[in-house]
Amino acid sequence: MKKKILHIVTNVERYETVDKLTGLWLGELTHAYDEFEKQGYQQDIASPKGGRTPIDPRSLGSMAVDKSIRARQNDKTFMDLLDNTLAIADVDWRDYDAIYYTGGHGVMWDFLNDSKLQEISRNIFEHGGVVSSVCHGF
Repeated sequence: MKKKILHIVTNVERYETVDKLTGLWLGELTHAYDEFEKQGYQQDIASPKGGRTPIDPRSLGSMAVDKSIRARQNDKTFMDLLDNTLAIADVDWRDYDAIYYTGGHGVMWDFLNDSKLQEISRNIFEHGGVVSSVCHGF
């Protein structure tokens, strides 16, 4: 059986407190995605609402962009996944061996009190799976 990982990304494009763009910190997804892909894992990307995940413009700055990010930005199939994420409401936790919460400041608003995310994480963990996160996804 092939292991399957669920990546969770944000739908939030603007800070709630100031008029400033935010979203997924792209490298926090691409670095993990690349490593899991090398190991042969199946991977899905989901967000609380499904659909498009905005990318934090600061994560695309010259100090942040590296080979992984550049390669994924030029990968139409991968970028299409970010425009069409699965909705958490449509995810069955039984399909996954692990869940990985990405970062970026947007997650502070849509991850925090999402009961479906909490339910999926709890079930994956209680059935021997891995629950992990990075940066603000924690």
